Amino acid sequence: MPIDAYLTLAVIVMTFLLLVRTTIPAAAIFFGALAAAMTLRLAPPADLLKGFSNQGTLTVGVLYIVAAGMYATGAINLIMERLIGKPRSLLGAQFKMLPPIAIASAFLNNTPLVAMMIPVIRDISRTYRLTARHLLIPLSFTSILGGICTLIGTSSNLIIAGLVAAAIADNTGPDLQPIRMFDTAWVGVPAVLIGVPFMIMAGRFLLPGVSQKLSERPLLRRYRAEFRIDRQTCLDGCQMDETGFTAFDNVDLCSVTRQGEIIPIDDHLRLQSGDRLAFATDLHAITDLWRQEGLTPYLSGNPMDSERHTHQLVNAVISRRSSAVGRKISDLPVIGSPYQIKLVALSRRAEPPDTPLMDLTVEAGDNVVLEVNDAFFYESRLDMDFSVTKTLEGYRLQRTDRAVVAGLITLGMILSAAMGWMTMLNAGMLASGAMLLTGCLSLRTAARSIDWGTLTVIACAVGIESAITHSGLANQLALGITRMGGGSPLMSLAAVFLGGTVITNVITNNAAAAFMFPIALATAQQLGVSFMPFAITIMVAASCAFITPTGYQTNMMVWSAGGYRFTDFIKIGVVMTMILGATTLVITPIVFPY
Repeated sequence: MPIDAYLTLAVIVMTFLLLVRTTIPAAAIFFGALAAAMTLRLAPPADLLKGFSNQGTLTVGVLYIVAAGMYATGAINLIMERLIGKPRSLLGAQFKMLPPIAIASAFLNNTPLVAMMIPVIRDISRTYRLTARHLLIPLSFTSILGGICTLIGTSSNLIIAGLVAAAIADNTGPDLQPIRMFDTAWVGVPAVLIGVPFMIMAGRFLLPGVSQKLSERPLLRRYRAEFRIDRQTCLDGCQMDETGFTAFDNVDLCSVTRQGEIIPIDDHLRLQSGDRLAFATDLHAITDLWRQEGLTPYLSGNPMDSERHTHQLVNAVISRRSSAVGRKISDLPVIGSPYQIKLVALSRRAEPPDTPLMDLTVEAGDNVVLEVNDAFFYESRLDMDFSVTKTLEGYRLQRTDRAVVAGLITLGMILSAAMGWMTMLNAGMLASGAMLLTGCLSLRTAARSIDWGTLTVIACAVGIESAITHSGLANQLALGITRMGGGSPLMSLAAVFLGGTVITNVITNNAAAAFMFPIALATAQQLGVSFMPFAITIMVAASCAFITPTGYQTNMMVWSAGGYRFTDFIKIGVVMTMILGATTLVITPIVFPY
């Protein structure tokens, strides 16, 4: 084996060890590996840097913006709420939730999709007393299976498609053809049809129930929060037991006021527009209530001339110098007050007042939660009304009036790519631009939505793939796979799947795609067979991240949210891997002959 092959292998092994044994960010490790490959001259600099202009890498970047537009407008939430409805049992929740997730993740990046679904599952589990731990791992696994079904479902598919396109351009490979939108669906759809029912039926036995070590939440400041029901929203006409308010953690519904009179509260009470709801709650739950569609803070100061989706929540303390001290809240705002705010909640001496907020007299030291616009931050610097002001980061209202527009833009992007009218990158660029032009999301939000760390990992991994090829390491490993398979294409295909699965679970799906591509290409060349079944197999193997929580971003997200143990993934993940492996090795050679 050439010396360059040994050096490349050393770089890869060191990369693996750093990823597994240290807490250094993956982007930094891959960037260092790329720098080492360039320093050792394991491939020409232009080839090592090709990942930063790779079509698959760029496509992943623009799809982050499209997904952010779907989230910022609440389009995904609205769709899921309509599809899931009001499940009354765990089995019903799984049947209603998992198929739509599989479909959605085929056309949207599954990482932001899972991020959006975690709070939805949390609310469903609270409202209907279901076990969230029986829903979160299936959520992640279903999104992975759905992502296999299309070219745009997961970033690793886009990476392989980009590498295939580059190999076609360079004329380096046997019987290469571009990867089309639904090529992976031949394997992905049967995997979904087998894997999802398996999770539904076996999940209750393999997944943990309610945690026995639930940590008690520390005592927090309690507030009285008051909201009104907006006209023609999902809460207008909704029955109380369908709202889920009473199931929220640390939330107590104190009263419902209708036309100035307090009315009795029971599960069958049907809410009406204009009803005023008073809650006793903590700061965490206030943000959930504030973002609930159909609820608006009841008390307003000066009229706010800005659109509500641009507003923020702030936590403030009334200072002794405030002009509001000694006045009833119903008498505010004071004449000449510059603030355009809505009073969301108030806490006095860490407890919620029993009196309706509008009847309270403001005291110095009152802790308040306010809905504000950008002008508030300028005005509060000039006045002394608040002694402490803290912005509650990460809580924004969704611009639901743009939900239909965002959905149509995304649908247009998918159809344009699926029909072959333009490349996925081209369609994604147009869709992300349309999201910005139509106001579905701001330029700042679009920039923040891009996971630059993931893009760096992808770009560097694609560059390291060049080192694997140029150093001769790919040919040596391919020779080993060919010998292992005894010259059988099917056995070699199985070895490629196994290698990709191991790398995916140990490191990441994107690294598995980039590392296994040159090895599989060399294997196909040595066997003298078509590369297409190997390309499809790599795509599937790079998504076969079921055994460890660290192999895929969505696993990491639900691992934390569900309080799972590492072994919880192993128990159900091994069986899922076997299902996906068998499906791949049976179907791929039939649809894509050698």
